[in-house]
Amino acid sequence: MLNENHALILDFPELKLDIVHLNHSDQIFRENAQQYHLLDYEIRQLEIADCPTDDENMNQLKHERAKLKDSLYLQLKAHHELITSV
Repeated sequence: MLNENHALILDFPELKLDIVHLNHSDQIFRENAQQYHLLDYEIRQLEIADCPTDDENMNQLKHERAKLKDSLYLQLKAHHELITSV
């Protein structure tokens, strides 16, 4: 879907508290999350402008976003499991 916002809190509302906590306590998570959000914003802007880039570049950007999202999700799940197992 074009111009869809993939913010972590929108895609993983059940992990909202984990997102907030890791953004404040884990520098690596925070930097990766910021990179993810900037990349998501760039993709949405290209989609709004009717994609003034070639398909290969757009696919690469979306692939990078997916890899970052997978990595962030794994960190979120690990944190969630840690705090709920106590």
